[in-house]
Amino acid sequence: MRKSKKYIISIGITALLVVGYLIADNILFNGMKPKPINENGFQANYFAKENTINKTAVILIGGGQWGDYWAQQFANNEMVGLSFPYTGKEGLPRLPEEIELEYFENGINWLKKQPEVDPNKIVVMGASRNAELALVIASTFPESISGVAAYSPSAVSWSNTVLPYNSNELKSSWKYRGIDIPYVPMKKISGNESNKIKLINYWINGLAKTDFMKQATIKVEKINGPIILFSGNDDMVWPSSIMADMIEKRLEDTNFEHSFQNIKYDNAGHLISNNPDDNSSYRTGIININGKDYEYEFGGNDNGDFKAKQDAKMKLMEFIKKI
Repeated sequence: MRKSKKYIISIGITALLVVGYLIADNILFNGMKPKPINENGFQANYFAKENTINKTAVILIGGGQWGDYWAQQFANNEMVGLSFPYTGKEGLPRLPEEIELEYFENGINWLKKQPEVDPNKIVVMGASRNAELALVIASTFPESISGVAAYSPSAVSWSNTVLPYNSNELKSSWKYRGIDIPYVPMKKISGNESNKIKLINYWINGLAKTDFMKQATIKVEKINGPIILFSGNDDMVWPSSIMADMIEKRLEDTNFEHSFQNIKYDNAGHLISNNPDDNSSYRTGIININGKDYEYEFGGNDNGDFKAKQDAKMKLMEFIKKI
């Protein structure tokens, strides 16, 4: 993804990948370079200071510059970070559809064996659709994951067709042991005669599919550790605050025994997982639908996003240090 002064251009990539894990932040390694991992059936960048022993590790689902930034932040705070891509690189799937959870299982099992890592303190973190995936992973591997941090989360799993560049055949986004993770089936988003598009209505209409919601709802009550959610009340990409409330209600209804935080920010949009020290203005992005570019809004405003990012980082670090 490339930055521009006015907006982020990402040809063929929908908002749910534009935001969160593929937003290009300025990465300064401060002398700490990642150790590239390409073995045991997965690829990742591993961040840990020398002499780190038996510390909490955070897996950044989606990897990329977003994942590298946060993995380095955790390593600088005497923890371990694993920036974990799963598409878009040589040897990985080209499209984010029918992604096998065994891939992440391989990474988790490898991480447990590292001397820098406390195997009983592994957290997964993601933003937007990667928050969806982080919650799915944590609920699938409760014996291995000790907590979840999710920015702009989803309460349900969605079909592959929510991404306009994915294949037209309806498929699951995630699967495990050859079985689809249940999902809300969606028709691909359609364009219009203007050059702008409002994305949030697409997802609200998806949440109205009550016949599929029960099976597609992520089984967050199975997560074996604390959960923290961050969302912007003015998210214009998808209804992350509404879905965060759905997660909270499910946890209450199932008497979730671990701590839970549902933190929502006024005047903040979808980009609150980005580098908190970057106060650059990204108010709109571009999505390509059937060969035509449309401008869409991220929501929030400059001041609201910046305050949310700063506060969320502080609360995130406090959360993970208590794992």
